[in-house]
Amino acid sequence: MRRALGTWDSSRRVNVLVIGSGGVGSAIAAVAARRSFFERMTLADLDPLRSARAVSGLDDGRFASAELDASSVEAIGDLIRAVGADVVVNATDPRFNPQIFAAAFQARCAYLDMALTLSEPDASAPYERPGVKLGDAQFAAHERWRDAGLLALVGMGVEPGLSDVFARYAADHLFSAISEIGVRDGANLVVEGYAFAPTFSIWTTIEECLNPPLVWERGRGFYTTEPFSEPEVFDFPEGIGPVECVNVEHEEVVLIPREVECERVTFKYGLGDDFIEVLKTLNLLGLDSKERVRVGGVEVAPRDVVAAVLPDPAQLGERMSGKTCAGTLVTGVGSDGAERSVYLYHVADNEQTMREYGAQAVVWQTAINPVLALELLADGTWKGAGVVGPEAFDASPFLERMRAAGWDYGMVERSTADVA
Repeated sequence: MRRALGTWDSSRRVNVLVIGSGGVGSAIAAVAARRSFFERMTLADLDPLRSARAVSGLDDGRFASAELDASSVEAIGDLIRAVGADVVVNATDPRFNPQIFAAAFQARCAYLDMALTLSEPDASAPYERPGVKLGDAQFAAHERWRDAGLLALVGMGVEPGLSDVFARYAADHLFSAISEIGVRDGANLVVEGYAFAPTFSIWTTIEECLNPPLVWERGRGFYTTEPFSEPEVFDFPEGIGPVECVNVEHEEVVLIPREVECERVTFKYGLGDDFIEVLKTLNLLGLDSKERVRVGGVEVAPRDVVAAVLPDPAQLGERMSGKTCAGTLVTGVGSDGAERSVYLYHVADNEQTMREYGAQAVVWQTAINPVLALELLADGTWKGAGVVGPEAFDASPFLERMRAAGWDYGMVERSTADVA
């Protein structure tokens, strides 16, 4: 029986199956091509031409491509066995999480994703309390995965992912008590030639931005607010500057309290007024719906139509300029007993990521994190079984390896008065 990567024999390199060959999947391949921890990496996609394109320019015999319908548990399992995968990386929209997650368990291989299973708002009070939370379906399977000796590392992108690593690092090394962990994401990216061009999957963007945002507080637990609530202006580093951020549903609010002692967890995203207005309009017209409707003789989900008519985020790099910042603001009592507020962050410059990797900044910044996590699991630095998030592991080796790779992160002190 294949074991979890967390207990893998580090004397041999691993076989990786990446499901989804869009922006993030392609960037994972481009990043991994410069690493030596794996023996074989197969990229699979419903469109075989897209997965073939993702590996054709790498000039690396370790890569292969395949065709796959990610909605079929049976088809996923067949491909896992055919390529001898030790780990499945889910680089699809989270609507495919249940099938890929189930197939990985059935095939007895490790699993990694960058977004948790989807939430369902409470039917009677959606802006007061959560219904089904992000990841509930996956965490319900924790004991089954643990007892089988298998690892499912969920939420291992940039946000969630690196943001959770920052939270764990701050708790272990910078603070004696934490009052709030607030993930803050902002950018000054511009896409030339488009009035509206999301730099990440519009399907996922609609899902997280229009769902009721989630907040966690000790003593109160999880509660929800209205979309785009509690705006605040956050000053992002490295020339990005002040950006208004609003509450958005995100996985860190679910993940971080599971492992990190704190009093409150929030997530706020710098969307901009124009972007928010477009999302509100899509919602008003019902174009955000995931439910299929009949149009002529065809059944189609309105959200899929929106995604189809917008430009592919993976192809926007040549038209993009600017930087994107992902980071975690931690406030509390420092190790010296004094009040402290620290923002740990990572900035990706689109010009640099395009020049060095041929990937636009947002997808590249996401992709580097699962690659580093796979490497740490493959060599035994990170070990574990069950369904866990990034904050379950020691953050220092991850950040050290990140810095050694040239993907440096930053840390700035903030006035506690500004974030109170």
